[in-house]
Amino acid sequence: MGHTVRAVGSSPAPWIGLASACWAANAALGASVGAGLVRTGRFRWIHHALYIATTTTTAAATLLAVGSSSASGRAAGRALAPALLPLLALPRIGTPAQGHPRRHALAALSAAPFYAAALGRARAARGPTRPS
Repeated sequence: MGHTVRAVGSSPAPWIGLASACWAANAALGASVGAGLVRTGRFRWIHHALYIATTTTTAAATLLAVGSSSASGRAAGRALAPALLPLLALPRIGTPAQGHPRRHALAALSAAPFYAAALGRARAARGPTRPS
C-alpha cells in the first residue's frame, strides 16, 4: 500500500523536455508555413506527425510526472496537464486549410505557458546543478 510504481529511468524531466521540444518544433513549422517562409505541399503530413508526437509525448510526460515519487515531479505533471486541452481541441476548432489560421495558431500557442511552467518545475525536480 502506498507504493509508487516506477520504471527504470522514469524521471519526468527528460519526458517533459521531449514533449516541449516536440511542441516547439511543431509550432515553429506551423508558424513558418503560416508566414509563407516554408511550403510543405505534399509533405503537410510532417506537421500532422509532429502533432501526434507532441500529443503523445505530452500525455506520457504528464502521466510519468504525476506518478513521480517527488513532490516537484508531481508539480511538473500538474503544470503540464492543461497543455493537453488545447492540443486535443486543435482538430476540432478548425485548421488554416479550413479558413481558421488565427484560431488554430492561438489555440496552439495557448499551450506554451504550460510547457514553460512544467519545464521550470521539472528542473526543480532534478535538484540543484553543480557548477562546472
